[in-house]
Amino acid sequence: MCGRYASSRKPEDLIEEFEVIDPRLEKPLEPDFNVAPTKEVYAVMERRPSTLRDGSSLASSGTKGAEPAQRQLRTLRWGLIPSWAKDPAIGSRMINARMETVAEKPSFRRAFSARRCLLPADGYFEWYPTSRKTKAGKPAKQPFFIRPKDGGVLAMAGLYEIWRDPTRDEDDPERFRWTCTVLTTQAEDAVGHIHDRMPLMVEPDRRAAWLDPTASSKDDLLGLLVPAAPGRLEAFPVSTLVSNVRNNGPDLVEPIPLETLPLEDGLP
Repeated sequence: MCGRYASSRKPEDLIEEFEVIDPRLEKPLEPDFNVAPTKEVYAVMERRPSTLRDGSSLASSGTKGAEPAQRQLRTLRWGLIPSWAKDPAIGSRMINARMETVAEKPSFRRAFSARRCLLPADGYFEWYPTSRKTKAGKPAKQPFFIRPKDGGVLAMAGLYEIWRDPTRDEDDPERFRWTCTVLTTQAEDAVGHIHDRMPLMVEPDRRAAWLDPTASSKDDLLGLLVPAAPGRLEAFPVSTLVSNVRNNGPDLVEPIPLETLPLEDGLP
C-alpha cells in the first residue's frame, strides 16, 4: 500500500525532468512532505490539446484532425473517482490500484486502458510494528521513509479519471473533478521487510510508452511495470510526527537513529 508520500519539487523542475511541453497549472502547489489521500498532487500525463468539456479527446468523439497528444503537468486530487460513481466519497478508498487486478477491476480498468499518468514523489512512507504497545494494546508502528538512493524523483505509476459532478451547472468550472490513484505491487526485498506492497516506479526509458494514450494492450502495458531494481531504493526511520497529517515540513523526512527503536522483529 502507498498511503502517504512526500512531494517537494518545484513545477519548473518537474517540467524539465518529465519533458513537459504543455503545463496546465493554475498555481504551483506548496512543497508537501506529508501528502495524504484527498490532497492535490502533481501528475504528468499525455493528452491532446483540444478536448471536449468532459475531458475526452476529439479523436475519441469521431472528430477529424485532432492534434497529437502532448505531455502535460496538472494537479489532481489523490483518490480516484470512477466516471460511473454516484458518490464522490468513493475516492477516499481508491488511493491505490493493485497491479495484479488493475486491468480487470471495474473501478480502474477504463483508466488503465486510456488514462495513465506519472505521480512524481520524493519518496513514500510505510509503517513497521515495534515492541511498544498502544493504549488499545496493539503494536505501535514506526514510520520509515523510502526513496531513491540517488536522490532522484520517484515516478510512481498512476491512473487518472475525470468525474462529472451532476449537482453542478453546465458552466460551473468545478463540474469536472480530476482524480488519481497509485499503482502498487509486491515489494522488493530491500523494502519488503517493512511492508509487503510498494508503489510501482516507471523508469525514464518507459515513461513515453506508459503515458501514450493510444496504447491499450494489457500485456504490453503490464510489461512496462516492474518493481524497483534491487538496491535502487533506501529506507530509514523518521519521526512519528508524520503519522499526523496536520504535521508538515522537511523535518518529517530526516532520518533518526535506527538503533534506538524497539522494532518488533528487528530489521536486516
